[in-house]
Amino acid sequence: MVVTYSERWQELFGPTGDEPAMRLASTSDEPGTDAGGTGRLKYSKSPWTSASGTADALRTRAETSRSVLGRGHEGVTAGAVGLGSAAALKGVLTSWEERLRAVRDECDQLKGNLLAVAKETGESEIAVKSSLKGVHVPGEADEKR
Repeated sequence: MVVTYSERWQELFGPTGDEPAMRLASTSDEPGTDAGGTGRLKYSKSPWTSASGTADALRTRAETSRSVLGRGHEGVTAGAVGLGSAAALKGVLTSWEERLRAVRDECDQLKGNLLAVAKETGESEIAVKSSLKGVHVPGEADEKR
């Protein structure tokens, strides 16, 4: 079954009666629960920075594994002269080296992208916070006095 873009959009965001099809994970319909509803959006850049660190660690491990794999195959060709399995082993080595290079390169790109999101979102949060300092919120100033 092929779902069109419009059908998928309706599935995610379209109305299904009075209820929205999509909710924030921090909200709750149950009376008496303390989930959501505070009126304040909280944001932290640390999940993005943490994910970037994880991508960098995976990038490092992929490169280390590729290097160790290559060293493990040194001398195999000379010791397996005349065996048909030597060519097959070399093919497997080449295949795994290519895969590990692809993982390394993708993780390197992902690391940069995640850090950029952390920086952009963090800077946006600071800019928005600064721009709202002069906005009067009824009841809030009265409570602080």
